Amino acid sequence: MNLTNQIYAQALLLSGGLEAKQEALLKLLCRGASNSLAGRLRTGLTPDDCKADFIAAASLYALAALSGSDDMDKLEQITVGDMTLRRSDANAAANCLRYQADLIIGPYLKDRFSFRGV
Repeated sequence: MNLTNQIYAQALLLSGGLEAKQEALLKLLCRGASNSLAGRLRTGLTPDDCKADFIAAASLYALAALSGSDDMDKLEQITVGDMTLRRSDANAAANCLRYQADLIIGPYLKDRFSFRGV
């Protein structure tokens, strides 16, 4: 099983189940997350050097992107007379997933600073 398929399998497991259309999109997002993340690794590191963390982080990034795509069609704001409806922070779930991915993969990235311990 190649790396993208491993990332996809983990993302699918973490998602708890998706519709067929969302699964196809998730597979594309996993490939994109893998490619993007591989380019951000510190010089001399490969995805295989930090494989478990790489797979976890890439799957979380892909799920964050999928979550963000679902929010596109949600209510932003509508005003009728004296009443206004708006959505709350629809990106909260996606931001949380990205944050968790950043914590996992941070020590391996060239563009991140992270504490390893004190």
